[in-house]
Amino acid sequence: MKAIVYERTGDPSVLQLVDRPVPEPGRGEVLVRMAVSGVNPTDVKSRQQGPMPADWQIPDQDGAGVVEAVGEGVDQELLGERVWIWDAAWQRPWGTSAEYTVVPVRQAVRLGDASFDLGACLGVPFRTAHRCLTAGEFMPDALHAGALTDHTVLVQGGAGAVGNAAIQLARWGEATVIATVSSAEKAQLAAAAGASHVINYREQDVVEEVRKIAPDGVHAVVEVAAATNMEVDARVMHEAGTVSIYASDGGDEMNVPTMPLMLSNARLQFVMLFKTPKAAKAQAVHDIAAAAAQDGIRVGADAGLPLHRHPLAAAAQAHQAVEDSTVGRVLITTSDQ
Repeated sequence: MKAIVYERTGDPSVLQLVDRPVPEPGRGEVLVRMAVSGVNPTDVKSRQQGPMPADWQIPDQDGAGVVEAVGEGVDQELLGERVWIWDAAWQRPWGTSAEYTVVPVRQAVRLGDASFDLGACLGVPFRTAHRCLTAGEFMPDALHAGALTDHTVLVQGGAGAVGNAAIQLARWGEATVIATVSSAEKAQLAAAAGASHVINYREQDVVEEVRKIAPDGVHAVVEVAAATNMEVDARVMHEAGTVSIYASDGGDEMNVPTMPLMLSNARLQFVMLFKTPKAAKAQAVHDIAAAAAQDGIRVGADAGLPLHRHPLAAAAQAHQAVEDSTVGRVLITTSDQ
């Protein structure tokens, strides 16, 4: 099979297209013929910094394809199933940027008739968004249609991949969603994703605008840049609201306005996707699969998530596009399925 491999960490040039034997699924595993791989910022950081569980690594966590073989103990009925994959390369060398990969069976989720492009976009961004929307005093443990009725959610950075996922999942849950963006073009993307209100933070006072929409404050903030936004977040908190911080855009250190957050009895929730509790991971996968089956999740420009495709041989360019903060989702086509 053709696979992208790196044997040392570094810039995109370490990614090489090589021939490798097709792996065999072990006990509890499935072999998936990949159709599409999704590239995330976390994949870039892993390629830059490691760690590497072996002396070689196929990159990328997310993808979609068809189950071609199953290992011992796995139901034969999975053969031929279209699936989406999550955490393929987490502490394993078998990522999704290859013609085939192997994953534990629980990490290959039935996709049904949905597109492979959609499947390749679900893993990291939507599971991160799910965690941000289910951690907090006011927030449900599970998402479903109606789960967020009477909730107001602020998505800081509504044009990013996680921001887009948070908007879509929150709207599927019937929340009022406020998204912040930095330009008119990004405002169009956030609106296409389903945001109820969009605020251009370069031109508008975010606190003033949020308070117009939600006089009592927001129940949850999905936060990409806490170092920049914490003062704003503190001033728009509903009582017992939660700020879920999933990235460090804008800096690794933040000043916390203690008194406003204390008075609102707020919670700061840090989100490291790969280390979320096992039960929370399982719930996220279940809920995201349900949302996809109910057409509650979409991808593409009309869903506020432009897709940028690269062939397998151009994986380095795909990784560079993510490093360059390309707006939308970067995909690698691994086969003609």
